[in-house]
Amino acid sequence: MGMFELGTDGPRSILVGVDGSETSLRAGSYAAGMARRQGAEVIVLFVHVPAGGGLLNPQLMELQRQSQVTVVEELREEIHRHAGALGLQVTFHERHGNPYLELVRLADELRVDAVVVGASMQSGHRLIGSLATRLVRDARWPVTVVP
Repeated sequence: MGMFELGTDGPRSILVGVDGSETSLRAGSYAAGMARRQGAEVIVLFVHVPAGGGLLNPQLMELQRQSQVTVVEELREEIHRHAGALGLQVTFHERHGNPYLELVRLADELRVDAVVVGASMQSGHRLIGSLATRLVRDARWPVTVVP
């Protein structure tokens, strides 16, 4: 009968944005708990943000890139370890660019049912406000913002 079988409520797939921050890791745990209860799949997205804001020093840019790579490797290991223990189906995606745009793009591509983000995740631009604020304002999917 396809994706939306009769009698199932709750999300089948939950997209969670992580950036290695405390709040995004709590968002990840929240998404995992939600997925377990609903029997949903978790899709984890890490967006590599290009070094900006006057970091024109190539050594600094390389350091930032390296630290993002390290964070991703640790996250990926952690996620797969937990997923195995919890019996969760998790897929890990990495994108490069603006976290807000990439999150929205992936949500659309995969037709996710819900989005979970941490409250303090930045969308790369202070003026625009946080990623969470923009997603909630879009209201294209149920968005849970984890403090």
